[in-house]
Amino acid sequence: MKAREIRNFTIEEIEIKKLEVEKELFNLKIRQATRQIDNPLKVRYLRRELARLNTILREGDLNLTRLAGKGQVADEKQTQS
Repeated sequence: MKAREIRNFTIEEIEIKKLEVEKELFNLKIRQATRQIDNPLKVRYLRRELARLNTILREGDLNLTRLAGKGQVADEKQTQS
């Protein structure tokens, strides 16, 4: 999923997606340790997806991007003042 698509989600939807990715990553790591994993590149993909979700959540906290259901972008606030 691309960052552009994630930014269209609400904060709650991003947090739910984050929990799903964390759970799937945990299960894959367990399977990888027991050598039962089919696609080892899936671990890398999920780590990056988790980082992407965390980055967008942090951007929302810092008001750097507009998330669905969240306030305005920081630059827009400064120009309105």
